[in-house]
Amino acid sequence: MSLVEVTDLTVEFGELRAVDGLSFRLEQGAALALVGESGSGKSTVASALLGLHRGTGAKVGGAIEVAGVDVPAASDEELRRLRGGKAAMVFQDPLSSLDPYYAIGDQIAEVYRVHARVSRRAARARGVEVLERVGIPDAVRRSRSRPHEFSGGMRQRALIAMALACEPDLLIADEPTTALDVTVQAQILDLLHTLREETGMGLLLVTHDVGVAAESVDEVLVMRHGRVVEHGAVGDVLTAPSETYTRELLGAVPRVDARRVTAGAVAGAAGAAGAASGAPVESPDASSAPASGARSTSASDAPSDPEPSARTVAEAADVVLEARGLRREFGRGKRAFAAVDDVSLTIRRGETLGIVGESGSGKTTLGRMLVGLLEPTAGEIRPGGGVRPDVQMVFQDPVSSLNPRRSVGESIADPLRARGEKDETRIRGRVTELLERVGLQGAHYDRYPHEFSGGQRQRVGIARALAADPRVIVCDEPVSALDVTTQAQVVALLGELQRELGLALVFVAHDLAVVRQVSDRVAVMRRGRIVESGPADEVYDNPQDPYTRQLLAAVPALDPEVAARRRAARRELAAA
Repeated sequence: MSLVEVTDLTVEFGELRAVDGLSFRLEQGAALALVGESGSGKSTVASALLGLHRGTGAKVGGAIEVAGVDVPAASDEELRRLRGGKAAMVFQDPLSSLDPYYAIGDQIAEVYRVHARVSRRAARARGVEVLERVGIPDAVRRSRSRPHEFSGGMRQRALIAMALACEPDLLIADEPTTALDVTVQAQILDLLHTLREETGMGLLLVTHDVGVAAESVDEVLVMRHGRVVEHGAVGDVLTAPSETYTRELLGAVPRVDARRVTAGAVAGAAGAAGAASGAPVESPDASSAPASGARSTSASDAPSDPEPSARTVAEAADVVLEARGLRREFGRGKRAFAAVDDVSLTIRRGETLGIVGESGSGKTTLGRMLVGLLEPTAGEIRPGGGVRPDVQMVFQDPVSSLNPRRSVGESIADPLRARGEKDETRIRGRVTELLERVGLQGAHYDRYPHEFSGGQRQRVGIARALAADPRVIVCDEPVSALDVTTQAQVVALLGELQRELGLALVFVAHDLAVVRQVSDRVAVMRRGRIVESGPADEVYDNPQDPYTRQLLAAVPALDPEVAARRRAARRELAAA
């Protein structure tokens, strides 16, 4: 008997059919990935397996059997025993899934006591045991910590520990690595791989990241509009897809082993992505790739300033912003620490400087200092040519950076009003122009943020940044929460705007593949310092610093064989 068997599953929310006739099987100990864009129905399927749509008003049809339980026909008590006992789920956002008021260990113990009916002491001991199993250091002490005291990666490990407490036959992981930096993502994927080997549990992985699927599963099921597009062995689907949509989805995935594409190629990838998703697409003009320059391999033996990779000698001299010896401390006295420490860099007109590193490396703090949102503790930021350029920022989370009570048009208009514009007709005309410039419609002026998709909200954020006519835009993780097709469109839009307006971009991200595709130069940050910098292709093809090599080894690969080699390389680097 299969661990999971789904036959002709349908899920309807009112008039919307989110899942339409889906069928698949998952054997004991096997791993299957549901892959697709946002809105494809993959998370809806995952919730249906545990009966989580019950009581929500959703209409579920078809047959679902999980670990011998007929889910649609099961009583509430049977579902309670299934959830956590035989099948467990790891949700996308651990911070919202964990109770902020209770210690991590107590939350795990509560789950275990519900199913195992043991004493509090035994339940707490089990909590410590599973925390150790998922790699939490000093598990006895950390079991008493609350969620806000854990990093993002540790919170995700804690959720996995909670799911493992009752040794389920099936683990459902819904986007378990979204928004995690590349090394933490690799650690979580390696952990899931090891746990499968040790426990023999089945894994259903829900993800929009095709590279994550290649690292983790035996089979891939590609979804679109609630239906199966393609289903097969991971090696077959990802290396020789038979369906056009699958090829388009794979074509939109940035590759860390590919040199920076030309503008025409970016437009082509975004075009394929737009064709796949039905979203608006930009069509940038072609431009030549940048030339290479000299390398700086550490902050200690050379200034931490990525050397110029200019398209022409004139552009090489066209500096718009310089930072020298930047330092930013948080806290006071003995508790003070430097989030950014002795960082120097130069930003030139019309180029993109990529800044990469793990969470906590200081890259966002650096970006906020460049914009002026944070004052440096030491060092200085000097304008090129003696005139301070207008520096704007595109934030990581467009939901929290837009006021939900104001229309997007009013938010975009803020920089115009701040510069003294009072004519409402001119303001509305300029905002309409900006909305159309980023691929939206002028009629969207009066809509509110919740009425837009994630990619559209990010376009609104870009329009707001453009309203001040900046010379430099700092993009802080602008595509980290977007699926690959929407990601390709936003990246293409930024490239087109850069070429047309001569903008300098500082692209802050933990996704090394995206950074390579957009950057002329790259600076790698670790613990507040730049450890390596230089022309993007040289840094990626011939990394000098061990930390840079570690980051590159953590990047997911689309080819399962390459993914296995990278996993082995990560183990060697960790041992070293």
